[in-house]
Amino acid sequence: MPDLTLITSLALPRGCFLTADPTADRLYLSLSGEPLLDARIDQAEELHLRPEQDDVSLEALWAGSYWIFAREPGRQRVFWRLATVPAEALRRGLVVRTETPDVYVCERSLFWQLPQPWLGDTLARVYPEQMIVSAGKRHPRRTLKPCGEVYRRYDVRLGAWVSLRALEIDNDLERFSRWQNHPRVLQFWQEGGSLEHHRAYLQAVEDDPHNLALVGCFDDQPFAYFEAYWAKEDRIAPFYEVGDYDRGIHMLVGEENHRGPQKVASWLSALVHYLFLDDPRTRRVVAEPRADNQRMIDYMQKQCFHCEKEFDFPHKRAALMILSRERFFQRCSLA
Repeated sequence: MPDLTLITSLALPRGCFLTADPTADRLYLSLSGEPLLDARIDQAEELHLRPEQDDVSLEALWAGSYWIFAREPGRQRVFWRLATVPAEALRRGLVVRTETPDVYVCERSLFWQLPQPWLGDTLARVYPEQMIVSAGKRHPRRTLKPCGEVYRRYDVRLGAWVSLRALEIDNDLERFSRWQNHPRVLQFWQEGGSLEHHRAYLQAVEDDPHNLALVGCFDDQPFAYFEAYWAKEDRIAPFYEVGDYDRGIHMLVGEENHRGPQKVASWLSALVHYLFLDDPRTRRVVAEPRADNQRMIDYMQKQCFHCEKEFDFPHKRAALMILSRERFFQRCSLA
C-alpha cells in the first residue's frame, strides 16, 4: 500500500494530470503543466488563496478538494476561505456556506456524488419518471442502455486506471465464455457451456431492459464481467422492501491475476460509485451472493455492505447484501 501523502501527481480522465508542489503550509497545483491553484494552508487547515491569485475557478476548487481527498481518504471536509466563490460551485454542491463569513466547506460525501469527470460523456441526467407495468411488475420506465465506456477513475492506491464499459457481444464473447468455463467461476455461476450458449445468454441480457452487462478493466485490460440490474423488476424484489431505483449487481472476476482484496476494493467501489452516479434517485445497491460464498461476503462487508438476511432462491441459498447511498458516500474509500 503506497503512502498517499507522498503523491505528487494524479491522473485524470481525458489524459490530464494534476501535479503539486505541496508543503506543510502551501498547495500549488498545476493542470497538465498550466498553473491552476496557489493556496496557503493555515493552522486550522483552511485553504487561503495567495494574494496574487485574486479569485478561484470552479475547476481549481474541484482540483484542490480532490487532491486533498485523494491523499487523505479519511478526511471528511476541506475548508476554503474565499472572498468570492463561483456561483456554480454553490449550485452544484461542490462547496457549501458555513456560519463563518468567507469560509466554505467541501464535504466528502457531496464531492464524490458529482458525476464529472468520472462519467465522461455519459454525464448523468435524470431520466423522466413514468410508471409502467411489465411482466406484471409496476416500475419506472428505464432509460436506454449506454454504449462504450461509462466510468473511469485513477485508483491512487493501485497506481492503475479502473474503468467500466458496456459489453459488446461480438468483441467480448470468447473472453466471457472462457471466464464462465473456469472451474472457480462455474462453482458459483453454473453457466458453463459453448460459445453458442454464451452468445444466447448475453443476447438475453442485452434484450432485457432491466439488466446491463458491463466489462471491468484495469489499465484498459478486461478482467471482470458485471451485471447491473434494476431490482424492482428482478427476482430479488419480493425478498425485501425494494425501491423504484435500487440497483443490483452480479460479479465475476475472470482473470486470476486480478483477484485479491486490494483489487476487489478497487473494482467494487468503482462499480457501486458508477451506479450511484448513474441515477441520483438510486438509494441502495443490493447483491445476492450464495450464502456459502463467505469470501465475497467478507469483501462486500469491508466495502460497507451489510448482510440483511439469508433467503432461498429456487437455485441457491442467498445472502441479501445491501449498501445505502448515504453510507457509501459517507464511508467510501475512493482515492
